[in-house]
Amino acid sequence: MQVLKKIKVVLGGDTDNDGVLDNIDICPKVAGPVENSGCPWKDTDNDGVADKFDECVDVAGTVANKGCPEVVVPTVEVQATLNAYAKTILFNSGKSSIKTESNKVLAEIVNILGEYPDAKFSIEGHTDSSGGDTLNQRLSDARANAVKAYLVKNGVDEFRLSAIGFGETRPIATNATSAGRADNRRVEINLVK
Repeated sequence: MQVLKKIKVVLGGDTDNDGVLDNIDICPKVAGPVENSGCPWKDTDNDGVADKFDECVDVAGTVANKGCPEVVVPTVEVQATLNAYAKTILFNSGKSSIKTESNKVLAEIVNILGEYPDAKFSIEGHTDSSGGDTLNQRLSDARANAVKAYLVKNGVDEFRLSAIGFGETRPIATNATSAGRADNRRVEINLVK
């Protein structure tokens, strides 16, 4: 042990005791691995995950999530509430314009989405089978985009939302009754996994 200390002193010492001699240690007063020339690995966001392993270098996260923040996602119950609200959004007949009586429920949706700032959602428009396939496809797409536009205008980050119309292709009830057709005319807001 004494011989090793003498050799270190003669060759330049190892002030930070990291195994890299001071004469080749780029950071002689701070311990770091030999692979990084005696300097600690850089950690830009100070989250404890070295930049070389950090998948989100500029945002603090967790070791378990590779340096990225944990994304809080809504529970199954919250997702069900979102869709219960979304199904009550009303549109003018045959149009994508949202009726003003839907503003209260849309405000509730904005609040719920605000509780999950990192989660992404798909806004899905659906129609009944009245009218032609092409018309229904366009209408469902326009309605999904109208809801997205409303949410963005009211503070939801547009990059968290996508909008798509499915026309009459995904009915949840029979189109043979007026009640069934009413159920099929809907908007859904689903978590993107």
